[in-house]
Amino acid sequence: MLLGFLGHSQSIIGTWQLTEEKTCFESNIKESDTEKELLPDMKSSGNSSVARLIKFDKKGMGQDGIFSVGKKKGADMNSFKYSQNGQELLLLDARSGIITQQLVIDQLSESTLKVHNGKNQCETKTFSRVK
Repeated sequence: MLLGFLGHSQSIIGTWQLTEEKTCFESNIKESDTEKELLPDMKSSGNSSVARLIKFDKKGMGQDGIFSVGKKKGADMNSFKYSQNGQELLLLDARSGIITQQLVIDQLSESTLKVHNGKNQCETKTFSRVK
């Protein structure tokens, strides 16, 4: 039974699209009832044809960047190495191996990846699996 459970653990490998990002400032703001009502309308009017993607491969390498609709290659692509140890996800400089970001995985499922900054818990990012 234990082997069946281990075989179904989720993997970070794949392509993920950023769906929500909150800074510490945004996390600490208390919204009025009027703001809560208007927020969905404001977000839907701000839709654009670009997406921020992050990719993790099996060899410990990754890329992130901004993709526009109809374009095969992303703009502002950054390559990096990564290391995952349990709930800790370290993003490393591709050449020097220096840690550039320390993230904590809050949720990892087949379709959702939610992380927060290891130094500021109030900075969160939520991704949806693309591939």
